[in-house]
Amino acid sequence: MQWRYFLVGSNPAETKYRVLKIDRTEPKDLVVIDDNHVYTQQEVRELLGRLDLGNRTKIGQKGSSGLSRAVSAFGVVGFVRFLEGYYIVLITKRRKMADIGGHAIYKIEDTNMIYIPNDSVRVTHPDEARYLRIFQNVDLSSNFYFSYSYDLSHSLQYNLTVLRMPLETLKTETTQTRQESFDIFEDEGLSTQGGSGVFGICSKPYEKYVWNGKLLEAVKNTVHRDWLLYIIHGFCGQSKLLIYGRPIYVTLIARRSSKFAGTRFLKRGADCEGDVANEVETEQILYDASVMSFSVGSYSSYVQVRGSVPLYWSQDISTMMPKPPITLDQGDPFAHVAALHFDQMLQRFGSPIIILNLVKEREKRKHERILSEELVAAVTYLNQFLPPEHAIIYIPWDMAKYTKSKLCNVLDRLNVIAESVVKKTGFFVNRPDSYCSILRPDEKWNELGGYVVSTGRLQTGVLRTNCVDCLDRTNTAQFMVGKCALAYQLYSLGLIDKPNLQFDTDAVRLFEELYEDHGDTLSLQYGGSQLVHRVKTYRKIAPWTQHSKDIMQTLSRYYSNAFSDADRQDSINLFLGVFKPAEGKPHLWELPTDFYLHHKNTLSLSQTKRSYTYWWTTGVLKHLPLPFDEVACPENRRKLTVKKFHKYDEEIDIHNEFFRPYELSSFDETFCLAMTNSTRDFMPKNVGIDPSPFTVRKPDETGKSVLENKSNREETVLQRKTAASAPPPPSEEAVSSSSEDDSGTDKEDEGAVSQRSTPVKVTDAGDNTKITENVVQSTKDVYGVNLSDVPSEEDLTIYTRFVQLGQSQHKQDKSSQQLCSKHHLDRVINLVPISAFSQDNIYEVQPPRADRKSIEIFHAHIQAGRGDMQPLGKDDFLMYREYIRNRYL
Repeated sequence: MQWRYFLVGSNPAETKYRVLKIDRTEPKDLVVIDDNHVYTQQEVRELLGRLDLGNRTKIGQKGSSGLSRAVSAFGVVGFVRFLEGYYIVLITKRRKMADIGGHAIYKIEDTNMIYIPNDSVRVTHPDEARYLRIFQNVDLSSNFYFSYSYDLSHSLQYNLTVLRMPLETLKTETTQTRQESFDIFEDEGLSTQGGSGVFGICSKPYEKYVWNGKLLEAVKNTVHRDWLLYIIHGFCGQSKLLIYGRPIYVTLIARRSSKFAGTRFLKRGADCEGDVANEVETEQILYDASVMSFSVGSYSSYVQVRGSVPLYWSQDISTMMPKPPITLDQGDPFAHVAALHFDQMLQRFGSPIIILNLVKEREKRKHERILSEELVAAVTYLNQFLPPEHAIIYIPWDMAKYTKSKLCNVLDRLNVIAESVVKKTGFFVNRPDSYCSILRPDEKWNELGGYVVSTGRLQTGVLRTNCVDCLDRTNTAQFMVGKCALAYQLYSLGLIDKPNLQFDTDAVRLFEELYEDHGDTLSLQYGGSQLVHRVKTYRKIAPWTQHSKDIMQTLSRYYSNAFSDADRQDSINLFLGVFKPAEGKPHLWELPTDFYLHHKNTLSLSQTKRSYTYWWTTGVLKHLPLPFDEVACPENRRKLTVKKFHKYDEEIDIHNEFFRPYELSSFDETFCLAMTNSTRDFMPKNVGIDPSPFTVRKPDETGKSVLENKSNREETVLQRKTAASAPPPPSEEAVSSSSEDDSGTDKEDEGAVSQRSTPVKVTDAGDNTKITENVVQSTKDVYGVNLSDVPSEEDLTIYTRFVQLGQSQHKQDKSSQQLCSKHHLDRVINLVPISAFSQDNIYEVQPPRADRKSIEIFHAHIQAGRGDMQPLGKDDFLMYREYIRNRYL
């Protein structure tokens, strides 16, 4: 098959298949044919068999097969073309990172780019290889995520709000859609009448957070939507919080904006369309994993945003200064770019929009304060025209100043801000308030904002946090707000009695570790290094060795910004389609700047001008405080696709997707066991009396090894960094926040010592060798009770019989039998198994052999399930008549 590729795709259970045909005879055009037919496994095998047979050079020669497998993949990222023909980008490796209601979220581990045109028609270009290298500099195996059944570009609140749209609305929309364009395969062959069909709904992805949107443009309108796999860039992590055995999954998802995307010093402020640099939407999702269903399960989420100050500003890095001066590039007296930015936020999040500005207010030489003054002026201007109840709330707080002060506690002040923010915005939960909270209402709970509906609560508004880089200070502030919201989420699910969480509890340590991984990952993407200042730094409990690591991370960030950021920016521009190569057009590496690529108003003037006073989109104010994107209006319904399918035929089988019974898998490698666990990884081994994850521990108490090895960055997503907090040395000074937001992941000493199985005591010898000693603990410390010295005679007899029962199923040598007789075991009864299992004990089980009649009944049952009913015999009629007589007569 040298002249075409066949792309065969299936659902996760491999029960439905679709086929794409890709033509390889066009040197520069992409020809993709979708037959819009759903195949069964047997049908697709017959199709491939016919293709294989029909394309052999000689009939009957197996060695000259015209159909061969080129690659196996888990999804199509998209199609891209530079100066020659098209490439197809395929996902060849994946790793499960999270599970939300049975919907798996995967991280891309490896990809493969295949050149589509055949070599015989290929038209070569000398610069093609260079563009290919630039494109591949965007490492798709680094923090890109996708899901087959869950829309990662939208928040959980949006997804569950859309799914609850009234059924009558869906039927109306379906009827209109079928009248406009009839597609029998859209309904999977079901008629609109009858009870066998149910309605399903899916929405268009939010384009801002989709990173392969341009790569799918070439086939978006020609293939079935099942082929379109949208990927996001950012961070995804999940940990298990065990509350007395009840599994609660804490998930953190960060979506990085694909608009005005780039590296630290090369992308600052905002573009002409209101998209800001380093814009990331962080969502924390909490749900009870014992019930994996969006309809009956308990789910809660909270969303917050970080992003550069929405102004026209930049920093000149040609001077090679550690902190280049800040320059305002354009005057904006009517806050045009800020208006565009906050209009987007009002549409997506509703009101109030709360700005937490962490930049410095007092400086000897005006640097960061330039941004504060301009931002205050822009917010003041925009608030003139908004209703007072929906005005933008501005909170300035000089975090660096408070950090340097020995009299102020940074996190206490942040906690006060977090409480006021969460009370204003509320959070999302898909269940109404529990009866106990109605009987015994908490004072803080009654003051909670948001929007209360019959099915739960909706978050209205969002917190937007920024400093200069939106890295270190921003991550700590977001952690404190997230910690406050986590307490309300746990309270709403009935898991704690008061909406309050303390530091040094297992739950907060687990959450802090998630946020540190989150901050490290985002900082690497934007700043080139990991976090410099962490939560422990601002708590002033970081070990003294942390200072040297901070210096190394600062140097790493400076090197990355000075020498590698320009190449990374070119790769991002090419990957996102900001720059498209063309004949007769300057090459990407020949451009002196990419300013004109990102600011489209410099190339052509807009035909429509926005009002200076009514700066919001029409219809937004009418629905506030609810976000405009989530209300049921004609504009939003046009973004939805309604589908009718068989009620027993789910697109994603949650059971098979989670348990994967059709695969040979190891129990120890199951995702729910491999993920971070609060009991295993954070709870002290001698907890005994109080295993609650909400109990305050000592700073040096933890279930994790302090010497955990973290040299490999990618492994820290599954094997989280240590959450142990070492006490500060007596001479520790207040930490300065003058080195602006830099990122990094701690690299601990090599030689990890595990403490999961047995508590160990680690001593450091002169030659740095690690010596472990077993720590003997009393039963009172471990179990909370003292065991008797000698068991009673009755207990000893019961135990002896239990041992003998197990031994009776195994061959025993004569010496062991003599030993048993010496211990007065003559009166112990040797039980003989009476079940149908010939071997049935704690060691092995031998299943019984089924007789012929049982096998026939089983086969008849299988055939009945497939719809093949056997003719009824005389005995069946007699049995049925007897049943009717006894039941009804």
